[in-house]
Amino acid sequence: MYIRQISRKNKNGTTTRYVQLAHNERHPVTGMPQAKVLYHFGRADELDLDGLKRLAASIHRFIGEPLETPAAKSQPSAVKLLKSQALGGTWLLDQLWKKLGIDQAIKKRLADREFRMPVERAIFAMVANRVLDPGSKLAVEDWVDREVIIPELPAFNVQHGYRAMDFLLESDELIQREVFHSVADLLRLEVDLLFFDTTSTYFETEESDEDDFRKTGYSKDHRPDLPQVVIGFAVTRDGIPIRCWVWPGNTSDMSVVPEVKKDLIGWKLGRVITVVDRGFCSEDNLRVLQQSGGHYIAGEKMTSGKPAVEAALAHPGRFKTIRDNLEVKEIVVGNGEARQRYVLVRNPEEARRDAARREAHLARLRAELARLKKLDGEAHTKAHCRLRSHATYKRYLKTDKRGNLRIDPAAVKAMEHLDGKYLLRTSDDTLSTEDVALGYKQLLKVEAAFRTLKQSLELRPVYHRKEERIRAHVLLCWLGLMLVRIIENQTGKTWREVRAAMQTLHLVEYRLDAGKLCQRTELSEEHQAIVSALQIEEPPRIWDISLL
Repeated sequence: MYIRQISRKNKNGTTTRYVQLAHNERHPVTGMPQAKVLYHFGRADELDLDGLKRLAASIHRFIGEPLETPAAKSQPSAVKLLKSQALGGTWLLDQLWKKLGIDQAIKKRLADREFRMPVERAIFAMVANRVLDPGSKLAVEDWVDREVIIPELPAFNVQHGYRAMDFLLESDELIQREVFHSVADLLRLEVDLLFFDTTSTYFETEESDEDDFRKTGYSKDHRPDLPQVVIGFAVTRDGIPIRCWVWPGNTSDMSVVPEVKKDLIGWKLGRVITVVDRGFCSEDNLRVLQQSGGHYIAGEKMTSGKPAVEAALAHPGRFKTIRDNLEVKEIVVGNGEARQRYVLVRNPEEARRDAARREAHLARLRAELARLKKLDGEAHTKAHCRLRSHATYKRYLKTDKRGNLRIDPAAVKAMEHLDGKYLLRTSDDTLSTEDVALGYKQLLKVEAAFRTLKQSLELRPVYHRKEERIRAHVLLCWLGLMLVRIIENQTGKTWREVRAAMQTLHLVEYRLDAGKLCQRTELSEEHQAIVSALQIEEPPRIWDISLL
């Protein structure tokens, strides 16, 4: 039996705290402890403290133990530290989770389902673990039990977690849409520019362990020898991922745009300009992106050999400086239906780096060619083939009439012409050249999202083999990434900085002569600044008081 405080948010945004007399009893089905309220004392700010003191005195008289006298109070009482668990990180994530309406988006899909376990809390626990201390789903059991405090979840069962993942996947599209609309409304997200890109994650297993989902393919992690899956993200200009996809490991970038476009129909995104990298720039994909009034900004491969691209690169005219290390030149190729608008972008600083890298490559290539002359027989043949197939060297090489390899001056000059440049194509004539260039540069937001996914959230290793579990795992990572990005945007700090600060806030349980006390450690100025920036409540100071 103990006295507890609960909080309720009012319609006007204020919070009211109430004091109750309660005790814990086990749920007959789940076996988990749950609080049963024995008596409501009313609002904390209207509490009759003198009445509580009289009640305490009466209880002590009934059990035959007098209340402590002032003299007794002066004597130090025995205090035992029972346990200390991290509170700050999970509290921060949970408050934001609820503020964004993610809990309600999930519960809405649970309304017509009968689960005997707290599905939404289990999903949150796995997301919080991915963000704070990534581990396997089995490890989450011990993590929840021993290391952290998760509100309204005293324990986590891995089988419950798997069932929650199954539910999440079943409701995949609906939950992603619900979460997006809730987040967009609350944060007033600008979705005028939508960035899309893909990455891959591999499985450290035998190649023979491939299946219809985990397949070998083009690896962006430079592990073509291992089976993988391909992951796609649609990200706002603020770096917030609004939708994710997972495809088999042998899926090419060119093939996914129609599906992405189709899946976002009905999302009420308004007039959206989709920004994609060179890997998605096929004519079919660009036509898809223009459907239903959409537009695109797409990177073009400058060495594609397309007549329009060649014409754009050869187009005369001066570059216009729009900011430091960024120059642009607008080019229009063709007329009527064949008209294509390009923006050629040049970064003088990057041009100098490209020139330096090329000179280093050519120096090594000259050394390799000199060594090649000294070889003969099979050794010469192998070295010759190795140079011809080298990813970098082959672009500078040609074969003379005698079959010998030489550096091609024309190829070197052609590469010099491309130093520090990239070519963009857009379907929107209303955008300025500056908007086109800067819009494309923001594609780095997606790359940043992938870095966070792989580094901070430790997407890999993936501890699952089944397709359904892999897809659900990526969904958990997507939810975690969304929380991280919002926290970073609103605090102006990196997630690592926020996590390190908040994890110092603990909930400590003491054993006293008179009973047990659960109390959080004091909030530092840094804690208060983070909580204030996110506009969430501070955790209560006292969590539980129980008398012996």
